[in-house]
Amino acid sequence: MTERLEDIAVAMVASGKGILAADESSGTIKKRFDSINVTSTEDTRRDYREMLFRADDAMKNHISGVILYDETLRQKAKDGTPLVDIMRNAGSIPGIKVDMGAKPLAGFEGETITEGLDGLRERLTEYYALGARFAKWRAVISISSALPTYGAIKQNAQALARYAALCQEAGIVPIVEPEILMDGVPGDHSIDRNYEVTDAVLKSVFNELYDARVKLEGMILKPNMVIDGKNARKASVAEIAEKTVRCLKANVPSAVPGIAFLSGGQSDVEATANLNAMNAGFDMPWNLTFSYGRALQAAALKAWSGKAENVAAGQKAFAHRARMNGLAAEGKWSEALENAG
Repeated sequence: MTERLEDIAVAMVASGKGILAADESSGTIKKRFDSINVTSTEDTRRDYREMLFRADDAMKNHISGVILYDETLRQKAKDGTPLVDIMRNAGSIPGIKVDMGAKPLAGFEGETITEGLDGLRERLTEYYALGARFAKWRAVISISSALPTYGAIKQNAQALARYAALCQEAGIVPIVEPEILMDGVPGDHSIDRNYEVTDAVLKSVFNELYDARVKLEGMILKPNMVIDGKNARKASVAEIAEKTVRCLKANVPSAVPGIAFLSGGQSDVEATANLNAMNAGFDMPWNLTFSYGRALQAAALKAWSGKAENVAAGQKAFAHRARMNGLAAEGKWSEALENAG
């Protein structure tokens, strides 16, 4: 029986569940491991991710899918079980990061274009055979008083649309991720400047998706929240929630089944509180959930610290964050529950 894109997309944003972004590149995971004095090797990366995927409470109850890196999609656990099977057995959908990263955009100083379209059709066919049922492509948008330019927005939106169309052709749900960098340089933009840029980017992205004949019912949007820059933090949770929802309602068609936010430089609890405020305070046509990396993993990574005897502690920390975000995805989170641990 053919799996329908629409059904996979709906399952990815099921009520009270969200997506674990475990697709750190080799360079990024090395930085994370450096912070806990662990050498990044194929085995340590596997042990860390196996710890997360075997955290049954978190995976079964709060994680709908996991974005993987190419290496992880192919890896087996210590006992020989493919990591993909461990995820599937917990009811989580395996996904794959398919972009090749943001590179300088020729002719546009300070801006980037995401590469990876060459050979993508063939890679998607292989990833489907390996068990992936959704994919992710991240466009990185610089923000300042002068950036982004129209040209950079348009070229990144076109790349996202081409990627999304290829995914759907392969039976894979595309996560479309245009990220306006909260922690970019200089990072002193106001929330209103972020609103203006997010609004322009989402308009361009959905125009390109429409022109590329992407089926909106079979995709997930992964945007940034409308938030002020890391060096200008003033906006309240209520303001972030209101402006984010207003921007999404102005730009995202109701045919899209769900929106899964990136955490983008927010602290663990901040990302949870902002998501909760949106779900608790507004009526929306799509499910609003999370697709967090650092904001789901930071506490677990620290608790684990590369030691086998700390696996249970790492899983407990991961389960707590997953549960808190699962509650936020339903508008039921509170500081009291957060601190009850």
